[in-house]
Amino acid sequence: MKPEEFTKSKAGQLRKGGNGRADYWTFIPNPLPPVLQYSPRLVSAISEATFALGQLSGLGRQIPNPRLFALPFMRKEAVLSSKIEGTQTEEADVIEYEGGQLGLPIEPRKADDLREVVNYIGALEYGLDRLKDLPVSLRLLTEIHAQLLAGVRGGSHHPGEFRTSQNWIDGRDASAARYVPPPVPEMSAALSDLEKYIHSDDGTSPLIRLGLIHYQFEAIHPFEDGNGRIGRLLISLLVCHWGLLPLPLLYLSAYFERNRDEYLDRMFEVSRAGDWESWLVFFLNGVATQSRDAAKRAADLEDLHDQLHNRLHEARASANALHLLDQLFAVPVITINRAQEFLGSITYMGAQGVVEKLVEVGILRMRQEGRLKTYYADDILRVLR
Repeated sequence: MKPEEFTKSKAGQLRKGGNGRADYWTFIPNPLPPVLQYSPRLVSAISEATFALGQLSGLGRQIPNPRLFALPFMRKEAVLSSKIEGTQTEEADVIEYEGGQLGLPIEPRKADDLREVVNYIGALEYGLDRLKDLPVSLRLLTEIHAQLLAGVRGGSHHPGEFRTSQNWIDGRDASAARYVPPPVPEMSAALSDLEKYIHSDDGTSPLIRLGLIHYQFEAIHPFEDGNGRIGRLLISLLVCHWGLLPLPLLYLSAYFERNRDEYLDRMFEVSRAGDWESWLVFFLNGVATQSRDAAKRAADLEDLHDQLHNRLHEARASANALHLLDQLFAVPVITINRAQEFLGSITYMGAQGVVEKLVEVGILRMRQEGRLKTYYADDILRVLR
């Protein structure tokens, strides 16, 4: 880290770490909130993001079967947040994996990527469930971190524990890194301040607070591994915890992944030069863009749900067929075995009959590889993609 680059920063201060010839500089972010100048550009971005998120929220409150409709959005967030960190998994791969294609051989690297994405979905679901009993807190973040890294490549990096040694970003060591977060004692103090800020309410726009919190968490970088994913997952939790959305429908990582270099550069410029405005405008533009995208997909899914239900009613399909159709909006690729799991107390032959009914009316399409038959809900997949 080059100390001469940080001379104009008002977001924190540099401090020297290491010993002797191994000295290096670290950055200690100041406690939130900073003093912000509400330029016309920033005010416009707040207004646009608030309006777009409000429209998505209203649509989300009308959705039937909330969890089934939320899962595709959670999956999209998990795939794209993980992709920022280097996984190569596509959404279609995860859908097929969830749909029961476990009998097919999976290349080891791809299997690792899939497990990381599935862990992300599980960590988000776990966090949302824990919010019933526990506020967003340092304790909750460590619990979610344990879920995120359980049994995957980062599992050796002390899942569920804050780091006890120095880490760095974009470099082979602290001296060569682009950014070095605070040493452990200062990290602990910064985390405590961040938790207090999350629980405070100073009248600032909640979307501005989300942008501040996301930067601050990444600047503190409190875990050995998984900081980026936990920081983005924290956005989803707070959006729901603060009542901005009834469900985790905002997949902001899609915007971050499309603009990965700018995403990282804007946060770095906060640390380097105290440029809060450019970061917050970028963040708010992401909220507006992804809210509009999610609202369109949610509306299209709801319309398609009604159309397909009507098709089954006209075909005098059974209640099991209607129930399986609902499940397809969460997992639009299935096998007979997975259909049997969804339908509960039903035989394999019974599940096969239900699936064949959905094939007959054009809701499912069968594809066979060897002995494995997989069924695709193409209309649903088309909306999701």
